[in-house]
Amino acid sequence: MSAELPPHVTEIRIYPVKGEPGQVLEDVEVEAEGLAGDRRKKAALHLVSVEEDVATHPRANLVVATPPALLEASVGQRLRIGEAEIHVTGKPSGCPGVYADVVATGSLRVGDVLLAVGAGETAAPTA
Repeated sequence: MSAELPPHVTEIRIYPVKGEPGQVLEDVEVEAEGLAGDRRKKAALHLVSVEEDVATHPRANLVVATPPALLEASVGQRLRIGEAEIHVTGKPSGCPGVYADVVATGSLRVGDVLLAVGAGETAAPTA
């Protein structure tokens, strides 16, 4: 991972059937309850750093190129990824990454940058 690149999505996964392998996508629609085609879980979205990613566990939806500490520091922030906007709500217990709720639906794709969105502010990169 290059230090010059802003935080961005490196992989999108959905897990339609519990216990079955996930599906890797290039783009996806973010719906109010999570990613289209994904089964509903504890949180709408689970983001994990590419540095902590393991393909089979945790069953994260979005793998992002950002250090784990920076991802964890985003708890409480609203982020725009592609056309969607999310609110990072907290850390899961027992696995890496963060959980998020969907604030605004829309599409996102691999390569989309994570942008912090503050009340009344224009979007700016989180790193």
